[in-house]
Amino acid sequence: MKTTNSIILAVIGIMPLLCSCNWVLEEHPKTRYTPEFFGTQAGVEGGLTALYASLRYENGNAYTYNFMTTGTDEATYAQSADGNFKVADMSGNGELNSSSYSGGYWTFTYINTANGIIENAEKVGLDASLVAEARFFRAFKYFNMVRIFGGVPLDLGSGELKFNTTPVRTSVRNTVPEVYTRCIFPDLVAAVSDLPDNPRLTGALTKTAARIVLSQAYLTYAWWLENPNDIPTYPLCDRVDPDGHDAAWYFQKAYDIAMDGINNPGPFGLEDYFYKVYLGSNDRNKEQVLYADHTEKSEQYNGSSLTYGSGGGMDNFASWMLQWNYPNMTAQSNSGQNINPVLRTDNQFLGRPWTRMAPTQEALATFDNKSMDSRFDGTFTWIYRTNWEQGGVNSEWVLGPNGNHILMGEPFLTFLLEEEEGVEYTYDAGQVVAGCSPAHDSYVINPSGVSRMAYPGLWKLGPYRTNTTGTGQPNAASTRPYVILKFSELYFLAAEAAVKGATGPVSARELINVIRARAGKWEYKNNEAVPYVADFSQELTDATPQVITIDYILDERMRESFADGYRWFDLARTQTWQERAGSYTIAGAGKADHTPETFTRTIEKFHYLRPIPKGQIDDMKMDEEAKKQYQNPGYPVD
Repeated sequence: MKTTNSIILAVIGIMPLLCSCNWVLEEHPKTRYTPEFFGTQAGVEGGLTALYASLRYENGNAYTYNFMTTGTDEATYAQSADGNFKVADMSGNGELNSSSYSGGYWTFTYINTANGIIENAEKVGLDASLVAEARFFRAFKYFNMVRIFGGVPLDLGSGELKFNTTPVRTSVRNTVPEVYTRCIFPDLVAAVSDLPDNPRLTGALTKTAARIVLSQAYLTYAWWLENPNDIPTYPLCDRVDPDGHDAAWYFQKAYDIAMDGINNPGPFGLEDYFYKVYLGSNDRNKEQVLYADHTEKSEQYNGSSLTYGSGGGMDNFASWMLQWNYPNMTAQSNSGQNINPVLRTDNQFLGRPWTRMAPTQEALATFDNKSMDSRFDGTFTWIYRTNWEQGGVNSEWVLGPNGNHILMGEPFLTFLLEEEEGVEYTYDAGQVVAGCSPAHDSYVINPSGVSRMAYPGLWKLGPYRTNTTGTGQPNAASTRPYVILKFSELYFLAAEAAVKGATGPVSARELINVIRARAGKWEYKNNEAVPYVADFSQELTDATPQVITIDYILDERMRESFADGYRWFDLARTQTWQERAGSYTIAGAGKADHTPETFTRTIEKFHYLRPIPKGQIDDMKMDEEAKKQYQNPGYPVD
């Protein structure tokens, strides 16, 4: 492979496994890993620390987030989007190519780190559970790549799955079945066997994490073998399993492993209320099985600045993307001055607005029972409240849309949950983006008026700090853990496998209804900021269709995991990307735009594999024809 597949690895600023009780792994920065380094206990443990730190380059990074979310049925580009986001939308604003951002998942440096740990484990007497952590990471990174790029190399220059000590400039891609059966499945089976039920440190790997990814891998490979919509693969190969199993066998394995995870949860489980899964004060909860960790206490261990966001590296800045420019509103105060009634703050409902991505109107409508199903309220900021006092502004009230007085902490703008008559959008440069209605004391926007400029923000990823005052540090990257695997995923995996023919004691409908029953339970109205004890579990589970389809599972997945950052994997796996995301509706990018428009995306079959990153192609010492053959079909070598 090229240089980035060698053993060169910067580890400075690595975030160790953070514990809520402040116990952390010590860091010993290294600029180069050598065979001698991995031949020591300290070297192997340092490599493991680097593997955990690597999660922060892939998860919470806004560009990998865009890569997995924009252009799906969840989101489109927003008013301030640059080319990265417009290209990802697939709607005619540039072509996806090898320069498009996808390199965040091209992670051979870390795979080679895992190779070094595994290869030297016996020499240093490494405990089997620590070897299993390295095998999990190697499998997980290969799994992400094979889903995105197709077949990728197992030999980095020193032999298949061997620790490579010599940077090389050539590469040969293995086929999809080879990557799954030679690496992903064996590594994850070993991880399930050897990882502990309980993490050795807060946030460390467990059997539950391995079961989730193994079930995901079995499910994805089963779909790949079945290939219902004739999606091409690369490198070209027959869709035949080397071990002689068919798609049905793998669907059954996916179901069985997911059910094992549900029945043997260890310290994990579903939170009692949906909003608590993402509540900042409840981070690292029992439903969050694996996350890229951060801390508000130390820049060294956080991996990025605590006071500003650079928009790169380990910055956890995905939460900025789906937040519109709400501080652009003004209102007349009781003293006659125009003030900003909603200031930018590091409150979870607000945070830094970049307006790069926006939810489509169809995605918002997928949350189809907002009065009973708590998940819309636990996903979005749909009420924007006044907070001028946090900026030191003295005012008793600001003028509302109907001449009323809006007090401190009261709603200034509300995105209506259902379409209402009587909403008038009279553009006023002093008031910005909203309309008014005699029925509401706040400014309002109907669901049909959601635009690329103004839309419900993403509450679930919003910032949370305990160490700031006033408006805090809203321009800094989030110091919250970025969730990668949730316990709820096991129910969706088993249900999807059951829809595809797997059999077992629990049906797809029963599995989905566990999730829907939890969604019906309320203890708090998040946006209205009031206690609210209610249980609509029976109503929601009664409304679940008797026959569950893949389409229904994908709808339910959106309600449960909207904008978590992995939606493209679901659509690519089920081969429904074009069907579900081929068109979408949203209003324009101007302040006065509230008239919905329909946009069409061009999603070809070859797009189900993303282009190999340009840096990989350029750095290989191969002739142009070989480079062309290395790239996925449909994408130029530029």
